[in-house]
Amino acid sequence: MAMPAQASAPTEAPLVASLEAQQTGAALTKENQVDMGAEETGAPASPRQRSWLVRHFSLLLRRDRQAQKAGQLFSGLLALNVVFLGGAFICSMIFNNAAITLGDVWILLAVLKALSILWLLYYAAGTTRRPHAVLHRDPHAGPIWVRGSLVLFGSCTICLNAFRMGYDVSHIYCKSQLELVFPAIEIVFIGVQTWVLWKHCKDCVQVQTNFTRCGLMLTLATNLLLWLLAITNDSMHSEIEAELSALMEKFSGNETNTCLCLNATVCKVFRRGYLMLYPFSTEYCLICCAVLFVMWKNVGRRLAPHAGAHPGTPPFHLHGAIFGPLLGLLVLVAGVCVFVVFQIQASGPAIPRQYFTLYYAFYAAVLPAMSLACLAGTAIHGLEERELDTLKNPTRSLDVVLLMGAALGQIGIAYFSIVAIVATHPHELLNHLILAHSLLLILQHIAQNLFIIEGLHRRPLWEAAPEGLAGKQEAAPPRRGSLLELGQDLRRASRAYIQSYSHLNQKRRALKEISLFLILCNITLWMMPAFGIHPEFENGLEKDFYGYRTWFTIVNCGLPLGVFYRMHSVGGLVEVYLGA
Repeated sequence: MAMPAQASAPTEAPLVASLEAQQTGAALTKENQVDMGAEETGAPASPRQRSWLVRHFSLLLRRDRQAQKAGQLFSGLLALNVVFLGGAFICSMIFNNAAITLGDVWILLAVLKALSILWLLYYAAGTTRRPHAVLHRDPHAGPIWVRGSLVLFGSCTICLNAFRMGYDVSHIYCKSQLELVFPAIEIVFIGVQTWVLWKHCKDCVQVQTNFTRCGLMLTLATNLLLWLLAITNDSMHSEIEAELSALMEKFSGNETNTCLCLNATVCKVFRRGYLMLYPFSTEYCLICCAVLFVMWKNVGRRLAPHAGAHPGTPPFHLHGAIFGPLLGLLVLVAGVCVFVVFQIQASGPAIPRQYFTLYYAFYAAVLPAMSLACLAGTAIHGLEERELDTLKNPTRSLDVVLLMGAALGQIGIAYFSIVAIVATHPHELLNHLILAHSLLLILQHIAQNLFIIEGLHRRPLWEAAPEGLAGKQEAAPPRRGSLLELGQDLRRASRAYIQSYSHLNQKRRALKEISLFLILCNITLWMMPAFGIHPEFENGLEKDFYGYRTWFTIVNCGLPLGVFYRMHSVGGLVEVYLGA
């Protein structure tokens, strides 16, 4: 009897051990589930359930996130207070220019520009040169079209301030010499800011993060106040109109003591240069605000090693597209002709009404074609079998927000024009064309936004892998085979890929045709308001209905957003074209 007892003892021991192991494994699994649940719900886990090393690193990570949020909050509050202070100055100047003058606003902005210049120089020469200062660079931040437009509009804004200085010098005998200082400070500010943003717009700074955030927000607030002053300050236009009226009174024999320019030709050049480049100043401020905001979001950001590489986008080729570029070139040539004719007439004392009719008729012909192209492209996106890109992409989200926000500029002007035309009950051809232009502009913005946003959310074909081949590689273990078998596998995979995507060729070609046509049309519609053609302000209908100052503010607020929308649409359409 002893022998069976001794024999059963060794057999029961492994059973007991296995039961204890199962209980231990179940306990560990339960603890892991508790830890995961606590991590998801935010409840702190007990010290027994987490090791000291895990608790230490989680505490450091939590403190780092709290410090980052605190730095963003403090710098955001700094920018908000600066914007409110400057906005109070500008609004006080508008409603009570006797107490707060334009010179007071310029002094405040000059102080902000000087502080921003000092910080930009310190950032470029000090912060970025520290050890381990810029370990990562965001490949999606500051694309070439944004930096190119930054340099273009910055150069035009410098030229605008040069024209302003020339205009003030020509009236130096009746103006203060202090007024020459403010354009000079702005020229230095624009030059330094453009250089720093071109060179460091992709930086993800890891040192002096709070100071860097505050400097970025201070510079962003300065640009925002410059934009706010530009869209509300009509002093230059008032001076030009006063000078023209004084010249008319002088030639009619009723001379006044108005401050006049000694050389009429030189003043005419300064006048045309200032009015032509005026939208570039507001456009430059908007682009700088967008770039500075992206830099502010990238402060302290750590990218994965594979995220630092540039995405493998294919080169820009036409791929057999014919009709889209041809139609787009026709629109571009027609737009250039209309632009030249209108600018020639705008150089005179008054613009005949038939040239306004020509301008609005051109828009009434182009906008429906663009809307139909956008609707057709959206329908093709709906019929496509490409997957939606559901991954989180901050750059794409910012592009969509800027696209929707910038569209509000021209849509707002259009609605104000519709109200003015309907309220006055006009019966002329020009007024009907203005009404049609406003309605078609709203429809075209909505249709184009749908097309671009739908295209940006589609996964590009160069990133799509053959699902059958990928699944086969993941499912089957690696094995050795002959070169003949490897070649056969590759041919089968290529044949399966071609059969999967060959039926999309016509749809992709249609998308490329539509994208190229819209790119050239948006370039045309960007060129006309950007280089000085402003029929919305000069036709007189809305200005008489709303008043000079009100309509000037509406146009100067919406026109830069419209120019930015066309430029941003070109960038989005290029992405849609490459992804088709």
